[in-house]
Amino acid sequence: MQQEFDKAARQEWIGLLARAPLSMLEAWARGPMPSHSWLRPPETGLVMVRGRAGGTGDRFNLGEMTLTRCALRLQSGETGIAYVQGRSARKAELAALADGMLQSTMQAPAVVRDLLTPLRAAHARRTQAVQSTTQATRVDFFTLVRGDS
Repeated sequence: MQQEFDKAARQEWIGLLARAPLSMLEAWARGPMPSHSWLRPPETGLVMVRGRAGGTGDRFNLGEMTLTRCALRLQSGETGIAYVQGRSARKAELAALADGMLQSTMQAPAVVRDLLTPLRAAHARRTQAVQSTTQATRVDFFTLVRGDS
């Protein structure tokens, strides 16, 4: 049955699964996967991406993005969902399977160990690489005072 879990924790793992490379999800899925039935099979569509002027100002439509979503129910009763960027129905299915399994008291520890921990490490490495690249091109601006003001 379902365990009680923190809403913020689920949001974090759904985000990690959505950003996960398909190759990592496929490697994890080589093991035995629980049987499931579809509540909503993978379907691809477009979503409007919105932005804010200056990050905090008025909202505006930035453009459309391809998204694949699905929902499934594990045989044990947990419901898994996934929304992933792009057209990969397989990635959405594996992310939804992982979401459902993470809600199970019996299956969650193995999924955290075998999938979430490596995903967190890979995400941290990617973030560090981007920060290093950004830091290398950083320009410090300063103002010199000229004369008496």
